[in-house]
Amino acid sequence: MTVTISRLYDSYEAARMAVGRLEAAGVPHSDVSIVANNSDNWYDDKDRDRDGVDDRAEAAGTGAGIGAGLGGAAGLLAGLGLLAIPGLGPVVAAGWLAATAVGAAAGAATGGIVGALTEAGVSKDDAPLYAEGIRRGGTLVSAKVPDGDRSRLDAVLSPSSVNLQERSAAWAKSGWTGYDAASPPFAAEQVRKERELYRNS
Repeated sequence: MTVTISRLYDSYEAARMAVGRLEAAGVPHSDVSIVANNSDNWYDDKDRDRDGVDDRAEAAGTGAGIGAGLGGAAGLLAGLGLLAIPGLGPVVAAGWLAATAVGAAAGAATGGIVGALTEAGVSKDDAPLYAEGIRRGGTLVSAKVPDGDRSRLDAVLSPSSVNLQERSAAWAKSGWTGYDAASPPFAAEQVRKERELYRNS
């Protein structure tokens, strides 16, 4: 039996490292997904490997296609792309969860990321918290893993992850009453302030 494990991270870099640890632990990148807030336009789709050089120029210089240039070593992160998910605004995403979220948004049953997460087996209590975390500037990593490997792979995801219950309690203290997909996405300045709040925690 397969289960879904998920963690929220305050920074894309922490999430990227978590994806690397999952892949190193033997989870195929086809079973891993990442969804990151992009309200502040940090992601440049011309530099997907984030080395500061336009990937098109790199590919031209080596005579390789962009996909080949990124190669299997980049795994899941080579497939990053920009999407708009209702309630979250612009996100950078790759993997099965992003595809499901866009489909759920189109079907508008439970809708967007919350519907995609609950469909994948994430609890109805946690799914809206993950969605709110992304909305506020975070990055979500989810993986489909064999039930027998759950504890081991949970431990792989845990370093640098957000404690969801503590974070949602902090949101509630500032007046938050729950995730609402119909509310406007956080603007770049709101995301910057939110990230600053938790930068050193």
